[in-house]
Amino acid sequence: MSLPIWVYLVILGIFSSAFMALKTAKEDKEIETEWIEKEGQVYIDRMEQEKERRGRVSVSEE
Repeated sequence: MSLPIWVYLVILGIFSSAFMALKTAKEDKEIETEWIEKEGQVYIDRMEQEKERRGRVSVSEE
């Protein structure tokens, strides 16, 4: 306890900043994962629609 109080406040600030940085990084990763999954589903839906369209075109040609 021989250190001035401001040193303890600086150390507390460093730890709180590190905690907030980790928390924000985790939230950003979750948001990015959600967006990637959403875009992937859109791509899969388009592929299925194209597959159905090609199936109908080949059936009508026969």
